[in-house]
Amino acid sequence: MEIVIQILVTGLTMGSMYALAAVGLSLIYGTLGMFNMAHGMFMTLGAYAVFSLASSVGIPLALAIPAAMVAGAIVGILTHLLIVRFMLNSREFETNILVATAGLAILLEDLVLKFYGGYPYPQPVRIEGSFFLGGVSITYQAAVIMGVALACIGAVAWLLLKTKFGRAIRATAMNRDAARLMGVRTNTIYLQVMALAGALAGVAGLMISTLATLSPQMGGDPLLKAFVICVVAGLGNVWGAGVCAFGLALIEAAIGFYFGVRFGFPTMLMLVILVLIWRPLGLFGKEKVVRL
Repeated sequence: MEIVIQILVTGLTMGSMYALAAVGLSLIYGTLGMFNMAHGMFMTLGAYAVFSLASSVGIPLALAIPAAMVAGAIVGILTHLLIVRFMLNSREFETNILVATAGLAILLEDLVLKFYGGYPYPQPVRIEGSFFLGGVSITYQAAVIMGVALACIGAVAWLLLKTKFGRAIRATAMNRDAARLMGVRTNTIYLQVMALAGALAGVAGLMISTLATLSPQMGGDPLLKAFVICVVAGLGNVWGAGVCAFGLALIEAAIGFYFGVRFGFPTMLMLVILVLIWRPLGLFGKEKVVRL
């Protein structure tokens, strides 16, 4: 039982961080039809923004989370205003924006390296201490990460399902031209989606940095795993991304516990290959019927 609890806690903690990253990435793809290669840097900048505030004025975790969200949202807004909106109607948009956001990621990483250096820093905003559950020691930080992730994902679910803004996002994702004919300001929706995804990425970066350390490259691994999760779920499927994030994280935690940490991610990639052979559109993906 102790082993099961340990695997569950580790898997749910990792899954919480993966879900925050994957949901934002999937939301952007589902709405704008683009894979944001700079999404990992959104996480990094959210974490560094909190680090800067905590180092200069000192802030508690309750204020650090909104600060990370604001930082991530600002980066998302600027990315849309300065890059994405000029390329939306261009030919080969998906390929061009992939290259453009990859270049943006390299630029932002170099800027972080210039201002903060390459030395890894500990995140000062965290909660120390632990408690026992079934004989297993669980840190308060892991519990906070799970709680924050569930709260954020629940807020996104409510936003998409219960609000006019959410209906506009879903309508734009289904058919941009039809949404425009119904009076939806799609350009504004794109800006708001980039801000929302950036906010989720900022929180994900903060949570990741509390368990590891801050470095300019810290967003690379979470971005890769978020992409894997989105592919397994089905590109653009927000709900599937959230479910698959926790499922794959639990599998990774179990493999890491029994066979070693180095086998966790390779096993995840093998599962991706098997899923795509069985269901090329992902576990939650659906085929679209196009009438000519």
